[in-house]
Amino acid sequence: MKLYCLSGHPTLPCNVLKFKSTTIMLDCGLDTTAALYFLPLPLVHSPRLSKLPGWVSKDGAINLEKKELLDLSTIDVILISNYHCMMALPYITEHTGFTGTVYATEPTLQIGRLLMEELVTFMERVPKAQAATCWKNKEIQRLLPGPLKDAVDVWSWRKCYSVQEVNSALSKVQLVGYSQKVELFGAVQVTPLSSGYSLGSSNWIIQSHYEKVSYVSGSSLLTTHPQPMEQSSLKNSDVLILTGLTQIPTANPDGMLGEFCSNLSMTIRAGGNVLVPCYSSGVIYDLLECLYQFMDSANLGSTPFYFISPVANSSLEFSQIFAEWLCQNKQSKVYLPEPPFPHAELIQTNKLKHYPSIHGDFSSEFRQPCVVFTGHPSLRFGDVVHFMELWGKSSLNTIIFTEPDFSYLDALAPYQPLAMKCVYCPIDTRLNFHQVSKLLKDIQPLHVVCPEPYTQPPPAQPHRSDLMLELQPPPMSYRRCSVLGLPFRRRYERIHLLPELARSLVPSEIKAGVSVATVSAVLQSKDNKHVLQPVPKPAPVPPSKKRKRVMEEPPEVLNPKPLLSGAVPLEPFLATLHKNGITEVKVEETADGHILHLQTEDVLIQLEEDATHIICDNNEPLRTALRDLVLRFLQKL
Repeated sequence: MKLYCLSGHPTLPCNVLKFKSTTIMLDCGLDTTAALYFLPLPLVHSPRLSKLPGWVSKDGAINLEKKELLDLSTIDVILISNYHCMMALPYITEHTGFTGTVYATEPTLQIGRLLMEELVTFMERVPKAQAATCWKNKEIQRLLPGPLKDAVDVWSWRKCYSVQEVNSALSKVQLVGYSQKVELFGAVQVTPLSSGYSLGSSNWIIQSHYEKVSYVSGSSLLTTHPQPMEQSSLKNSDVLILTGLTQIPTANPDGMLGEFCSNLSMTIRAGGNVLVPCYSSGVIYDLLECLYQFMDSANLGSTPFYFISPVANSSLEFSQIFAEWLCQNKQSKVYLPEPPFPHAELIQTNKLKHYPSIHGDFSSEFRQPCVVFTGHPSLRFGDVVHFMELWGKSSLNTIIFTEPDFSYLDALAPYQPLAMKCVYCPIDTRLNFHQVSKLLKDIQPLHVVCPEPYTQPPPAQPHRSDLMLELQPPPMSYRRCSVLGLPFRRRYERIHLLPELARSLVPSEIKAGVSVATVSAVLQSKDNKHVLQPVPKPAPVPPSKKRKRVMEEPPEVLNPKPLLSGAVPLEPFLATLHKNGITEVKVEETADGHILHLQTEDVLIQLEEDATHIICDNNEPLRTALRDLVLRFLQKL
């Protein structure tokens, strides 16, 4: 069993597990932090950005280096944990020769589709006049200004996929429900379990008849809108692959939510606007619910909220219709009937308005002061770029970062000098180190495998040993492009007996409560299932051909040797030898049993717990006689 690590980002994993002749990809997260190396893509002309000097390579076309740890066309299935961990799916399904199946829950598929379509729209509505690739050459890259000259593996960076590629990729997804068991080629069985992190998010159990691997990625024990995490099914795992822990282990989500509301109200009271760069699904549902209650209690109920995204309407609707994937409290509202999320009421009362972009109705209906939720959290593309240009020059306005995926200082760098206030309130509900240590203590896997950063304190806080995994035995760690041999070997395989063969067995009791029977059968293996069938009877042959046919049959098929069980007791065996005229016997004790030297006959007999050896040169009749004496003490099966 081997694990290939294809991603260096612990919260955007991509691993490949080879298990029982199947090749399983675990997630395919898309690391977009490389966008921070580039300038923002403005929706309208920006004089400030357009005046920046360009950089032109004098070299012509180049040959890009290509490295590959694993042939992705050999992948049989892809298991998706949550919609953030499937954003690279089109790159794999459309460009590698992949012909397998992708498994995901319905909310993961639908919201993942929205996030991909949003990304494509962000890219395609601001097309670049020209494209360049020469800078990816190592010799040219080192001439670039920082941080691009220090970027790793720029040869692997790709253009954004298209809507057609998104649709083609998602057509390969097969929907599954929690606790649904899916057979993979008869070799292993995979089962999704609720991970408690987002709508439809899953952990996965991958098991054969005798081995069990658990994959825990992006899980939460906090009470938010998704179904709670299922923990009991993770018990008795031979290996647990752990990834997707919180990126901000020192920040309490409830505390960050309080800071978010406090800073937002201060800005609104002072007449300023609040900009929240966020994803179009996930934490935004909890933010809107929290603000729904907070704004009324703070006498700011008239403040308008704007949610701007090409998929804003679909995202808000999906959150209301996936009732069976929500926590029990929100599920019960559906049967009252009430909408599970309060943003439905915010929309009805015009406190929350959503628009596909800043163009069209938004520009005529927009009023200030207000709160705007829009993407992208990197501040490099999307409608957020326009608001940074629009509001950045006023100290009355505030930008509040809630997504932990990007360094907020790096995100703000192209907009400096900046007058607007910046507040960092990252909200990450995924497991922290304390929670995961308690979880692992409860479910007790034999072995834990995790990304290397989880096995050591953060570089900025080397004294914080509480911000790492401390387990016994220590976890196995992996890094990008590493290959791990997982620490257990398959020992058993399940084999089925056909009824007619089972009826022919005659068990013999070898000790109290233990019976065995010999089997002479043909083993048929097909589709990773093994069946013992009766040995086919030879067809009747004419008398003239009988002798030839007997000679052709292997002797072990015609006359299978019996199996022996039991032990040869020393004293009774010596007495038997004496009765049969063998009296001069020298006995030597060994670590495994005894050696009997029959001095007159010059024969050695080794009596061991699981074997008996008779060493007798050039006297076959004596050897046969001694063998028969040994067999008196053993059972034949």
